[in-house]
Amino acid sequence: MKKSFFRLLNTVNKKILPKLSNKDPNRLTKFEKGILAYRYFVLVNSLE
Repeated sequence: MKKSFFRLLNTVNKKILPKLSNKDPNRLTKFEKGILAYRYFVLVNSLE
């Protein structure tokens, strides 16, 4: 159940949240770093 929830959340994140892969991580704002960390957390949990 946990894995399926995070997979669903990951698909929603892909459609709604901005992609930050083409930006330099050192120049991101704190808000953008938070979004990046959240997306990473959801991705890792969906793969486990």
